[in-house]
Amino acid sequence: MSTYLSNVRILIVDDQNFTRLLLRRILGTLGARRVDEAKDVETAWAQVLNSPPDLLIVDWELENLNGLELMRRVRHDPACPDKYMPTIMLTAYSEKPRIEIARDAGVNEFVIKPISPKTLFERISMVVEHPRRFVRCKDFFGPDRRRHKSSYRGKDRRQATTDPVDAPDDGKAPTS
Repeated sequence: MSTYLSNVRILIVDDQNFTRLLLRRILGTLGARRVDEAKDVETAWAQVLNSPPDLLIVDWELENLNGLELMRRVRHDPACPDKYMPTIMLTAYSEKPRIEIARDAGVNEFVIKPISPKTLFERISMVVEHPRRFVRCKDFFGPDRRRHKSSYRGKDRRQATTDPVDAPDDGKAPTS
């Protein structure tokens, strides 16, 4: 596990120095060697545009603009170099509506604070080893929101209204 994340470029976006330090240390323990930081959405966005990370870890609550705004830019702004960027959202709030809002903004995984190394590693493993296909439809672009495969075959089974996105236009395989 010590080399698991050694070549993964990670961007931590959090306005709290302590949280950034804690994440950096946890990621270092997991083998991450290429970790950048940003205190706000504008700084993070500039880093995404100039040198896109392989993984984005962003806090929901930030000064001025929140982490959801950064997520929306990553998924929908034409200037974003990697709309499929794996993203883990951090928050101290665990209410189901918040999780659904983050999911609907295109977040891959969700971590509730306080952060445990085990939970963070599990979420990183999910986006790296078991990425979900991306879906594009009228009101959504992001990882498939349905995590569980249904074995229901009855007449009321939901039918797919869009095709999952298999790969970006540039030929790069999606990471999520």
